[in-house]
Amino acid sequence: MDRIQAIRLFIRVVDLGSFSKAAADMGMGQPSATKLVVQLEKQLGSRLLHRSTRGVTPTEIGALYYAKCKLIAHHVEEAETVAALLQSQVQGGLRITTSVAFGRRVLVPLVMRFMQLHPKLQIELNFEDRYVSLVEQGIDVAIRMGPLADSTLGARYLGINPWVVVASPEYIKRRGAPANPAGLVKHDALVYSTVQGDARWHFTGAEGHARSVSVSGPLRSNNLSALLAAARGGMGVAALPKYVAHESVRSGALVPVLSDWMLPSQEIHAVYPSPQLVPAKVSGFVGWLQGQFGDSWWTNEK
Repeated sequence: MDRIQAIRLFIRVVDLGSFSKAAADMGMGQPSATKLVVQLEKQLGSRLLHRSTRGVTPTEIGALYYAKCKLIAHHVEEAETVAALLQSQVQGGLRITTSVAFGRRVLVPLVMRFMQLHPKLQIELNFEDRYVSLVEQGIDVAIRMGPLADSTLGARYLGINPWVVVASPEYIKRRGAPANPAGLVKHDALVYSTVQGDARWHFTGAEGHARSVSVSGPLRSNNLSALLAAARGGMGVAALPKYVAHESVRSGALVPVLSDWMLPSQEIHAVYPSPQLVPAKVSGFVGWLQGQFGDSWWTNEK
């Protein structure tokens, strides 16, 4: 038995003095309404209503129960209103996670702008380079790069994360620039140990020709900031996301090499625990993010 529905029905029966009128008011048949109230009386172990040909009136216990039920119904309606309001408005707590480099360089300024648009939000940002279970960690939104594995999650495509090969002018002056991917075997590579094939870099030429080459060098790291610093310091050639390398390229601290060859790009997705009943704070944030990753988004002023 649905206790809340039974309480609401009982209230309407007392208010209208009729099972048939109460049943019609609640969109159910009279036999179902009568059965529901009888079940309620059995569960309570008390008769709540006097039935007669003239109508239905509450017993002494029924009148007391009616008064309490009115309060319960009011609180339930109030709770439902609050829940519906929170579900429909961009407010409340929002927990977001992404990788360290992307979070610090890209997501922080975007989140700050979104918070200005929605001052009732309280956002918690978590930056980790390891995989995070959204449900177990209580995460509302994760920004992830690359292919998505868990089909039970909700997800929205945001854009593309392209990569570039760079080196410092000092390094190029000292060692020269590789003319093609095969030339990388003669260079010191700064290897990112998470993506781009680790120590094997894959390229696509302007005419669609694919090339891959094994690289080696003095530094291997899972931290993009460390590789950026090493590249700026003239320690070798690095494959970096354009959002990481952009400022250094613009300032001249790094120079793109192998410009006629492309590294694989990664898709960027916003991921959330379920595609069903998505809260407004999540759908609002994700929808807003979808407009922030257009062409050359990594060149935007942060």
